[in-house]
Amino acid sequence: MSKRAGVIGHPIGHTVSPTMYAAAFAAAGIDATYEAWDTPADTLEGRLNSLRSGDYFGANVTIPHKQNVVPYLDSTEGAATTIGAVNTIVHKDGKLIGHNTDVAGFARSLREGGGFDIAKKKTMILGSGGAARAVALTLIEGGAEVIFLMGRKPRNLDRMAVEMKPLTPSGTTITWAYWGDGSYLKMMGEADLVVNCTPIGTAASEDAGKSPVDAALMQPRTLFFDLVYNPAETPFVAAAKSRGAKTVPGLGMLVYQAAESFKLWTGRDADIAKMLEAARGALAPA
Repeated sequence: MSKRAGVIGHPIGHTVSPTMYAAAFAAAGIDATYEAWDTPADTLEGRLNSLRSGDYFGANVTIPHKQNVVPYLDSTEGAATTIGAVNTIVHKDGKLIGHNTDVAGFARSLREGGGFDIAKKKTMILGSGGAARAVALTLIEGGAEVIFLMGRKPRNLDRMAVEMKPLTPSGTTITWAYWGDGSYLKMMGEADLVVNCTPIGTAASEDAGKSPVDAALMQPRTLFFDLVYNPAETPFVAAAKSRGAKTVPGLGMLVYQAAESFKLWTGRDADIAKMLEAARGALAPA
């Protein structure tokens, strides 16, 4: 029986995941399809319930549903439980189990794409959603000295800081400030790493063509990592490059977290090279 999987998000037009997973399934000789499921909030429960059918491997979850899906699942495991955010759902015997492969994907991309050692570094996260929580957990586990949360929604930032604080060891400070205030400007000058976990700059979105940070605030000594992967060079990455700073685009993390999802669904290792090649092809200008 052919199996099915897909990605749940809204909007979803920018995704290259169907092309990327098609390459992975083909390389492994697995009869399966992967679709993009545009899922507004009022249809989320129905979409998730459909995954209980026996022909589904499960699903990936992206903005804005990584936290919203949790109440509809039967259980969560590992990092998904720790941070309350899910990016991979596994169907098992009619039950839906939530996992988070963003943590492993970000850690690998930061290490291999950025050559960055987190220990005792000052770091900044832009955003407070599910992806931001996965990044924060990676930085906590890596022993960052400071994890500075920035965003436009003080209530969300405060909740995230409060919920992540018990996970931090002594020597790691997690705090937040409102986007654009004095603390933000000071931290932009001191940060060793700045990670964009917002959708700002995503192709075909209302914020396409925008960078969440003004190039004038970017320091050449800072590493800038963008979780947005479409377009291949985002405005955030382009702005950092214009300042002579090192950058890591989001495609590596996308592929690495997807390979982890693939293994959860199939029990097989994914052909990462084939997935990367397919994703790059999907992003290339027509």
